[in-house]
Amino acid sequence: MRFGFRRLQWRIAAWTAMILLSVQIGGLFLFEHVGRSSALQEVKVQLDTGDRVLDRLLEQRSAQLAQAARVLAADFGFREAVLTGDADTAASALGNHGSRIGASLMLLTGLDGRALAAHPAGGDAFAQRLARFIADAQARGAATGFQVVGDSVFQLVVVPVMAPVPVAWVAIGFVVDEALVHDLKRVIGLDVSLVRGRELEAALVASTLPTDVDAAQLLADAGRGMLVGGFEYAGLVRDLDPLASERVFAVLQVSLERALEPWERLYREWSGLTVAATVAMLLASMWMGRTIASPVTRLAEFARRVRVGEYAAPPMVRREDEIGRLATAFALMTEAIASREARISELAYRDVLTGLPNRVQFVESLDRFVRSFGERGERLAVLTLDIDRFKLINDSLGHDLGDQVLQEVGRRLQHAGMRRRDLAQGLQDEANACARLGGDEFAVLVPGADAVAARVVAERIAALLEAPMNVQGQLVDVRASIGIALYPDHGNDAGELMRGADVAMYKAKQAHAGHAIYDPAHHGRNAARLSLLTELRQAVEGDELVLYYQPKHAFRSSAMLSVEALVRWVHPKRGFVPPMEFIPFAEQTGYIRAITLWVLERAVRQCAEWRRAGRAVHVGLNLSARDLLHPELPDQFRAMLEHHGCEARWITLEITESAVLDDPRKALATLERLHATGCQLSIDDYGTGYSSLSYLRQMPVQELKIDRSFVMNLTTRPGDELIVRSTIELAHSLGLVVTAEGVETEEILVRLGELGCDLAQGYFVSRPVDAAGLEAWMDHSPWARGDHPSGTEPTNCA
Repeated sequence: MRFGFRRLQWRIAAWTAMILLSVQIGGLFLFEHVGRSSALQEVKVQLDTGDRVLDRLLEQRSAQLAQAARVLAADFGFREAVLTGDADTAASALGNHGSRIGASLMLLTGLDGRALAAHPAGGDAFAQRLARFIADAQARGAATGFQVVGDSVFQLVVVPVMAPVPVAWVAIGFVVDEALVHDLKRVIGLDVSLVRGRELEAALVASTLPTDVDAAQLLADAGRGMLVGGFEYAGLVRDLDPLASERVFAVLQVSLERALEPWERLYREWSGLTVAATVAMLLASMWMGRTIASPVTRLAEFARRVRVGEYAAPPMVRREDEIGRLATAFALMTEAIASREARISELAYRDVLTGLPNRVQFVESLDRFVRSFGERGERLAVLTLDIDRFKLINDSLGHDLGDQVLQEVGRRLQHAGMRRRDLAQGLQDEANACARLGGDEFAVLVPGADAVAARVVAERIAALLEAPMNVQGQLVDVRASIGIALYPDHGNDAGELMRGADVAMYKAKQAHAGHAIYDPAHHGRNAARLSLLTELRQAVEGDELVLYYQPKHAFRSSAMLSVEALVRWVHPKRGFVPPMEFIPFAEQTGYIRAITLWVLERAVRQCAEWRRAGRAVHVGLNLSARDLLHPELPDQFRAMLEHHGCEARWITLEITESAVLDDPRKALATLERLHATGCQLSIDDYGTGYSSLSYLRQMPVQELKIDRSFVMNLTTRPGDELIVRSTIELAHSLGLVVTAEGVETEEILVRLGELGCDLAQGYFVSRPVDAAGLEAWMDHSPWARGDHPSGTEPTNCA
């Protein structure tokens, strides 16, 4: 049953039937409440009406009885008998007249209330009960009322015998019995019961009720309903004679069953209608639910198939209503979803630019080949290639033309597969053998190839790509670096083979070898470099780096000593790590910026400490090309100066000329802001760049440092001396101080002084030393004391 009601058609039928049944049941309760209330109201009206009719009947009956009594009292013969005291004649007249009017009691009393005559005999016992009637008759001319005598109740009428003043009283009594109450019922239309006495002493006199009832209970329950013979009655109590010594009550009753009979009939008919309507509505709602649920069920089943990727045509629902429109919407939705999934699948597995498979599909194909070839014990080669100098093509010719170059490369790779029919298995054996991995990187899958066959494929691909490409009228020469990884020699899954081929490709690019086969040692070096980056990060955070300072010799006296701060790394396990092993690597990974900030902070702090100790030291330190691309560097440098209390003029920041060429606009803007702090700027390694003179005038520098490659052979190569002399003269003409690096001999030092150089730096002057060693050098070195061995003018300042 629970499972059945999960179906839509049964739920529709059940809810419809429940709603209808609720309305019908509500109607039944309403009819019961309204019917009973209306019946009770109608009964109350009937009782009130019956009470008024009873009152009117009793008045008429009293008037008739009084009139009958007056007729007797006015009879001449009767009055004569009364006046003469003829009791027999009076008794005879009372009997005759009582017989004619059907009276139960005829009585003649004197003015003193004593009985004079009575019919039937013995009626004179009533005389003592007529005192209140006689008093009332004296006041109003006649008196009527009810009087209990023994076990009977009489309706009495008392009138005077006038001659012409009252000479006697005539009393006529009519017994109240079943005949009277039935006569009243016929006139009133209600059941009538007469009760004498009150509360527990009450006695039933006469009643039209079908069964005997308790008189006391009748009086007690008349106002709020009573049960008589298992039937409910509503009643009304009327006191017939409030002045009587023993009270007489008339109780009017109406059967509620009779009053409720029309409502009961309506209730039964409505109940039958409810049952019939519920059954009919249940059947109709089942049919309606079936007409709605059946197509909805088919559409739901169709939606379930769509969810699992089945896009068959939806079920036919030929309707013009909302269900039909829903089916049409399902059909359109399915077509749209299928189209979008096809497009998504194409985007997910196909490169949009070249139409080749992308990295995801290539890796899946490679996985599939590795599994199948591994089971058969066959070999496999993976080639990854990268276009050399492709960034130059984009920058020179534009990205649109660069995209067309990539498209041509893709076509040539596909063509290479079709031409390699001399191999046992070629690219044409697998639709996904060529792929674009991203950017200017491509991959080729060569099933069944060993190292020799893979090299042949790589050489042919290189030859195809080296043929000039005519793109929009532009002849473009393209070369590629190709890396080769072999299965199972270099890996057992797609990930290992792809990594191996990438490592080999970058090795070929570095060696300008065209192609290279993966060597596991390459991966070891890469892992070592990655480990080096992690350790270098820990070294900076753990303060493992150390600053060394190399003094500079000044050819002219000054009050300050110039030194260059050089970072050194003393590894806790590896020992001393040369700068050339971690500085270029840090520049490639971008971590050089963290090292630069560390060097800046330590050098500024040390310079300030020396100045506070009375040592006039001017510290120079190096910035990398990446440092100049960060606009927040000047603010960080200024904050360091303020924090340590160091003046900017005590610091020189050295930059290489090539650092400006990467992004001249940003680099020059950063240099201007650094110069605004008040520090000195110096061009380091001058002469090794490509565009020194074009930017030299724009750069706000105060010093130029000649690269060691020109200084070391100054005295042996005339060409180098010419370059150094020209550089010194050019710098002086621009107002720059010149520093020569790489001074290894006294001869070179003397010659630099002769050429007009300002400062000299190299091992002949001093090797780099730590802060304590520099302080000792300043205190004890002959260069610092002035008796240095070169014979040149001694100085300890820059």
